[in-house]
Amino acid sequence: MKRKWIIPVVLALFCMGCGYHFAPGGENVDAGIQKIFIGAFSNSTSEANVENYVRNAFFSRFRRGSRFTPVASMDEADASLTGKIVGITTSHLAYSSSDLAKEDRVEMALEVVFKRTDNGEVIWMNAGLSGREAYAVAVSTTTTATNKENAIKKLSVDMADKAYRNMLSGF
Repeated sequence: MKRKWIIPVVLALFCMGCGYHFAPGGENVDAGIQKIFIGAFSNSTSEANVENYVRNAFFSRFRRGSRFTPVASMDEADASLTGKIVGITTSHLAYSSSDLAKEDRVEMALEVVFKRTDNGEVIWMNAGLSGREAYAVAVSTTTTATNKENAIKKLSVDMADKAYRNMLSGF
């Protein structure tokens, strides 16, 4: 009768000793970094204007957050954020019954670097930030191009949000 408690206790001790734990919460960026300069993103792709969509998305994301204040020049900033659009690819996602593309997907890969302006120390970087967004393929090539452009704009916003969250949490 007294041995019934042994199994639950052993199981509890075993689970506590497995090493699994949650990462610490909170912010991972020095509190002294308040002002941020968001620099130009270089574009290694043939997709026109994508560097503007990405930079604008990052600027909007930092402006929406209460943690940092975007500034107009590197001289005013405590830190800078720069990046590179490494690649953009499109692929067919869905087909109609007549085997015509009905929906495509655009995928984007970025390199993003967040560093101090006083000493150049890298605070956070991600050389493999990626995301994807689907868009409708229309009969009109103009409509399809507009749909793709809107998908790239949305993807830029999503990737800026993802980078911002990861930057603050230290991932």
